[in-house]
Parts: sequence; C-alpha cells; structure tokens
Amino acid sequence: MFYYKYEEKYMFSLSDNYEFERINCIPDNLDELYFLYKIDRNKSKRSYALTCVQDLFTTEENLDFLRIKEPCDNIDDISDNIIKIINLNRVKAVNTDYNNYEDCFFMEEKAKKKVNLLALGDVGSTLLIGLKLLGGNSIDSIGIFDRSNDKIKRWEYEMNQTSFPFEFDTLPEVHGVEKNELFDCDMFVFCASKGVPPVGQENIDVRMIQFEENAKLIKEYALMAAEKGFKGIFAVVSDPVDLLCATVLKESRGALAPEQIKGYGLGVMNARATYYAKKHDKYSSYLTEGRAYGPHGNDLVIANSIINYDDCLSRELTRLAVEANLEVRKTGYKPFIAPALSSGAISIVYTLEGKWHYSSNYIGGAFMGVKNRNIESGLEVEKIQMPEGLYDRIKNTYETLKNFSIEF
Repeated sequence: MFYYKYEEKYMFSLSDNYEFERINCIPDNLDELYFLYKIDRNKSKRSYALTCVQDLFTTEENLDFLRIKEPCDNIDDISDNIIKIINLNRVKAVNTDYNNYEDCFFMEEKAKKKVNLLALGDVGSTLLIGLKLLGGNSIDSIGIFDRSNDKIKRWEYEMNQTSFPFEFDTLPEVHGVEKNELFDCDMFVFCASKGVPPVGQENIDVRMIQFEENAKLIKEYALMAAEKGFKGIFAVVSDPVDLLCATVLKESRGALAPEQIKGYGLGVMNARATYYAKKHDKYSSYLTEGRAYGPHGNDLVIANSIINYDDCLSRELTRLAVEANLEVRKTGYKPFIAPALSSGAISIVYTLEGKWHYSSNYIGGAFMGVKNRNIESGLEVEKIQMPEGLYDRIKNTYETLKNFSIEF
C-alpha cells in the first residue's frame, strides 16, 4: 500500500505510480480519503463511493459491482484506519486514467440544490408538481424551460401559488429560465419527448419507437452541457432512459463523466411490481425482499426475493410490471403519471437527499438500472449476496444494454 498527500488531501493506492508527496501512513481521525486506481476510462466511471473493501482489488468494472464476494486474501494488508473510513462511507475511488482526475478530490456538500427542468409536457409538468411538493428539504429552486413561453408562465403562476397555509418558504420557488441558462444548476432534468405512439398502438415497444426521435433531441443538450462545462447531474427522464444516457455520454465527448449521467425509469417498474405484490399474496415477498434491475422496458428484471429467489414467480412478476402500462392504455389514457412521479420526482428527490432509490447508472460500459444512492463520496451501488439464477438474468440484460453503449 502506498500513501500520498496533495493540497491537504490524503490518498492511497495499491500502486506506486504517482508523483504526489509520499507519506508513510494515513493520519488518524481523517474525515475523508481518496483511493487512486487506474482502469480504461472507456469502460469505467471517473469516480465513485468506495464503501466495500473488496472494491480496492477491482481490476475491471463490471457486474461484480452488484455482488458481495468472498473476502480476499489481501484484506489483511489494509490498515484498520482505512477500513474505518471506508465503513464511514468517506472514501472516494478516483480513476487516474481520466485527464484532470485531481478535480475529483472533494466530497459533495450537503446543501439544497438548484434544479432546472426541460419541457413541460405531460411528464414534465407532472414531475414538476412532484418536485415542488417533495423538494422542500433538498431543492433550493426549480428553473423551468419549454418552447412555449405561455407554458412557462402558466406553471410559474400555478406552482408559486402552491403553498402550505402558514409556512410560505417551505417549498422551492419555481421560475422560468432562458435556454442558455439551463445548465446553471446542480441538476438538469431532461423531460423532452417526441414520437410517443397514440393510445391504440399497444402492439409495439413504445419506448424503442421513441428512441430515435428522443436521441435527436437530447444530443443538443449533451453538447450544450459539454460546452458549459457542466459539473452537476444530467438526469434523463424521457424514454428509453438507458439508451438516452448512453447517447448523452457519447455526444458529450468526454466532457461529462459517466457518473454525472443518471436515467430515471426503473422507479415506476419497482412501484408496479409493488402494486401487484400487494394484490397477490404469492408475490408478497417482493415488498420486503424484492429488487428491480435493468431498463424501463422489456429487458426488466424483477426478483421476487434476494433471500429466497424463485425464478418462476420472479418472471411472472416481471411480466406484470412490464405490461402494466398497457393496462392503463386500455382505459384510453397514456400512462405518464406514475412514471413521472415514481421514476421522476420521488427518485430525483431521493437522489438529492442521498437516499436509496432506483435509477440507471454507468457500470462498465452500460447504463444499468439498480438500487443506488448518491452520497458525499459519490455514487454507491447496492451490493448483495446474489443468487446465481438472478445473476444470470441480470447478466443477459446487462449484455443487451452494453450493445448500445459506445466508447467515448
């Protein structure tokens, strides 16, 4: 193990490849620490929250990030001081294959964030309502932009006339922004969408129909984020979120780090699985032991339980969750309210509050929906003792998503 110091920051690494000041050991009572490693930046994040000792010995970013593995023989070489800081979730892993990786030597501050929202259609306006009502503890203000100036004015009026009776400053203020101001924020939320098939076309994969048109839309904003040097989170809500996240990463041409991009589509699939788990006793284990993985679409993986995994029950529940939107369409309405709230508003607020939620994040070449949270040291993806049958299903989905990922 090698130890370094750089501008009052302390680092450690398994390799002696750095020109920082060498020190003999890590001081006691540190409240943050940085682990230096090097993996091909075309297949890995720039940084993440290192919360498990096993990650110190990772040589490739892949699905193993989702599994708790057997303790490695080298764990005895890790000092108790370092293990203590890891257990406090105050170690950030920094990939030194990236240029200017020193920019990662900071911990995220706990503070209310500025959120800017693009497009006030069905999804965007519903999501806005959710952010307004739920964001009192995490959102400082919400900027809104749409091609229609009347929509901006309408929602500015309506949202700023939404208030608790005697606590007038509890909820975030909503204000219109100019297009060139969209990335003057901590989180940019992309809700623009084009080509949503009308009710009656239920025999097609709606999300894939949207991909071609929505990819054209999102490219413009990926380039804008790159030109602005955007440092916040680029949140993708429009479908299909996983593929659009990959598009943002490609079009930003390395200006955005993979961990800055998050896709919000899995939250509603979890909520739909929960809906059926409440209706049918045979799926009830999902309420306390279940998990959701993958995209907001046909490659979804629902696990009835991560403790007593039943492949047959899990596949049944997966099908119900995937087809739930069709049940809404049978009523004559487009299914946008639950996605806007469960995948969008609730999951975004939980992201800003550092709480566990479902969203898609970059893992070794693909954007994959998993349970995760954003804490001070970065993105943390949940690790579990994963049943082999479940792992095989997730791997199939992961490989499918990787086919859409393009090196940047």
